[in-house]
Amino acid sequence: MNKSRAPAEGGGPSGRVVAVLSRILGSDNARFLREFVRDPIQTAAIAPSSPALAEAMAAVVPSDGHPTVVELGPGTGAITAAIQRRLSGRGRHLAIERQPRWASLLQQRFPDVDVIHGDVADLPAILTEHDADPADAVVSGLPWAAYRGQLVVDLAGALASCGVFSQFAYSWSRWAPPARAELAALRRHFSDVVISAPIRRNLPPAIVYYARGPVDRSRQEGG
Repeated sequence: MNKSRAPAEGGGPSGRVVAVLSRILGSDNARFLREFVRDPIQTAAIAPSSPALAEAMAAVVPSDGHPTVVELGPGTGAITAAIQRRLSGRGRHLAIERQPRWASLLQQRFPDVDVIHGDVADLPAILTEHDADPADAVVSGLPWAAYRGQLVVDLAGALASCGVFSQFAYSWSRWAPPARAELAALRRHFSDVVISAPIRRNLPPAIVYYARGPVDRSRQEGG
């Protein structure tokens, strides 16, 4: 079978720019910048999450037991690493990444993580296919642009009743219409939504949304 091969990062003018940026900024920063230039709507980040932001995102992972954690849009793995440190060999960690190169990189870096190359629009089918238990935590690095269709509904449905969802956004975008619309959606589908103080040790500064208590709206609507 003829397998497609990922383009080499070193070829052509753009590859040379990435090589220079890799030496200046570090390879992951250059990867993010390249993907941002290629697709700013879906990437929506110019650099990986900082350690401070990654730890704040991973704080929703239970500190005991054997939790199931679902990570959305892990990128190059800054938050993945924080989740793995918190799990410390416990439970199960599934990471869903739509960029094939990043999915391959994640699998190399984190062999204990179930890395899935897929689109979160297919979240229920992906979790069913991989026989995932209801999630104790869902950790999302997705841009607001990814929250199309009924993704918030699917997220609430993927969580256990005591599960927690975390999502980061850049502080400056908090009052933009897409962010306000998704905050309203989170409040419709979760009983408790909290927004963190700004995390300034990140480029750019960020906030984290924590949503608890997924609401079974079908049961409510059915009486």
